[in-house]
Amino acid sequence: MDKNPFAKMTTLDSFSLAWRTVRSNKLRTGITVAIIAFGIMALIGIITAIEAMNQSARESFATMGANAFSIRFKETKVRVGGGGRNSDFKKTTRGLKEKKSNLGKPILKEEAEAFKASFHFLTAQTSIYRRGPGAQELHYEEKKTNPQINIWGGDENYLLVNGYSISAGRNINHLDIESGRNVCLLGSNPASKLFGEHPESSIDKIVRVGSIPYRVIGVLKSKGSSAMMRQDDVLITSYTNVRHFQNTQPSYFLGVMVGNVNAMDAATGEATAVFRGIRKLEPRDEENFVIEKSDRVAEMLMGFLSSITGSAGAIGLITLIGAAIGLMNIMLVAVNERTKEVGLIKAIGGKSRNVRQQFLFESMIISLLGALFGIILGVLIGNLFSMLLKTGFVVPWAWVILGIVICSIVGLVAGIYPAMKAARLNPIVALRYE
Repeated sequence: MDKNPFAKMTTLDSFSLAWRTVRSNKLRTGITVAIIAFGIMALIGIITAIEAMNQSARESFATMGANAFSIRFKETKVRVGGGGRNSDFKKTTRGLKEKKSNLGKPILKEEAEAFKASFHFLTAQTSIYRRGPGAQELHYEEKKTNPQINIWGGDENYLLVNGYSISAGRNINHLDIESGRNVCLLGSNPASKLFGEHPESSIDKIVRVGSIPYRVIGVLKSKGSSAMMRQDDVLITSYTNVRHFQNTQPSYFLGVMVGNVNAMDAATGEATAVFRGIRKLEPRDEENFVIEKSDRVAEMLMGFLSSITGSAGAIGLITLIGAAIGLMNIMLVAVNERTKEVGLIKAIGGKSRNVRQQFLFESMIISLLGALFGIILGVLIGNLFSMLLKTGFVVPWAWVILGIVICSIVGLVAGIYPAMKAARLNPIVALRYE
């Protein structure tokens, strides 16, 4: 009969002993778990918020369609440094020259109208539009909206190209555009804010943008709950009327909706050729305008959010490194406090392997508890942002799994040195430790 209780000590026994030790030191365990939990909470919380932003952006761009593109002017690029003999030109990759005197030229009303009259690609529909001043406040009698309503000037094709539809009233027509009269289409949000549960009652009512009165001729259907672009917080008038506002952007935009997504490349090619002629560019001049596909804009935003995700991941990892150092310090303190206990285990036949396993299990249990609480808190906090964006509940499963893996590694790395130190203790010296 083997009287040595450690002679047949299994890995499960080591884990059970480690768990009892963790439970018996509630204060120390709680503080250490909190350090790790806050680190993983910051990481998962930021990633969850970014996932919500991604989802909101996808919903926003889904309403625009993949068969649309826009044309805007190319801004002047600021360059520092010398010019040289040919400083008025910059060689481009296609062999064309970018003439600086052509840059920064806004698209004029006459140019936009000429393009619309000249571009006849299959069943494509073209819209002219112009952005008004910054976010505005709308008034109706004693009611008002928040100062976040975007003003746009468009034409009869603006709603089609930008994915809007009418829920009540009518669209802008040619007479509205030619006369530039004060009529408008209300987005679903300001219509509900000003006219309550019956936004259709706003038809033929007068709303004010500052001191300018507008007769409501139509109400737009909501484009969904996505809040990334606040597409329901709009007032749309004609592009000939929006010039009455101060701080209206000087350049006009062109939007084109192509009947078949497979014809996008051909349509953008023809649009480039037509607009080069309207902008009076020489054959060797680079375009002083930009054609952007809807899916390209979405890709750019997704890429930007991906870079934020990478930065958040790096910050989270740095935080977890700090948590690992704190955990290692706690484990070293635990080794010093339990030196006599380790000496007693070894004196009655316990092996260095058993001691090493016990301390490693303690470190990993604390680390994984921190991961558990941190992930739960991170997902909850991140979804508070999701609620603001009105997207669904988001759980970044890949990052949750990665967080568990990282915390396991943190627990292992932080526990190795203290466990090795405890395992190497001389039982005689350890028993005499005070």
